[in-house]
Amino acid sequence: MLTCLQRDSLSFPPLERALREPNGLLAVGGDLSAERLIQAYRHGCFPWYQAGQPILWWSPNPRTVLLPQELHVSRSLRKTLRQERFQVSLDRDFSAVIQACAGPRDYADGTWITPKMQAAYRELHRRGIAHSVEVWQNDNLVGGLYGLAIGQLFFGESMFSHVDNASKVGFATLVRRLEQWGFVLIDCQMPTQHLQSLGARSISRSEFADYLKRYLDQPSTADWIA
Repeated sequence: MLTCLQRDSLSFPPLERALREPNGLLAVGGDLSAERLIQAYRHGCFPWYQAGQPILWWSPNPRTVLLPQELHVSRSLRKTLRQERFQVSLDRDFSAVIQACAGPRDYADGTWITPKMQAAYRELHRRGIAHSVEVWQNDNLVGGLYGLAIGQLFFGESMFSHVDNASKVGFATLVRRLEQWGFVLIDCQMPTQHLQSLGARSISRSEFADYLKRYLDQPSTADWIA
């Protein structure tokens, strides 16, 4: 039975209670307060819903993740990185990145990154929990991504690219930086061909929960000013 969250409680049901169909739907309702969002990621779920729907919380099984040491940099991407056609920054313009991620896509009608969702993650950024990666070309923002950093785990949320390879350059740069900072896992949520080409793979929900238990409260050496 699907759990309806109460606004006066931040608790989520056990991950094992997530539905098999649709895969991973765990709960409905609640709000997008910073406190609830933080609790959701620490619990192992995330919000994903379309405009006009109630807030839906998901914990898919299996879970798509990338271990930093397993990043796959193709020959063409390696060449692009060497050419330094793009400049990459961190936390330089979070608002612009999330707004671009919410832009129209050829393969989707509408966006789940609603104005309320954008406001919620901007608050997490203000609190130093959500972070952005910007990819620039000739001073124009052409790609980027954003997500949450908690302990030694990074929870990726969305990325965009207006120029070929821009998002891949941003993602590869972030993964290398996270590895240097001692991060052990990047949550990619759901599988895509794009992420799989970069080395992402699937693990069971229980294995993902074990990563949460072991690394959420471990310190990293992250320095997001770059």
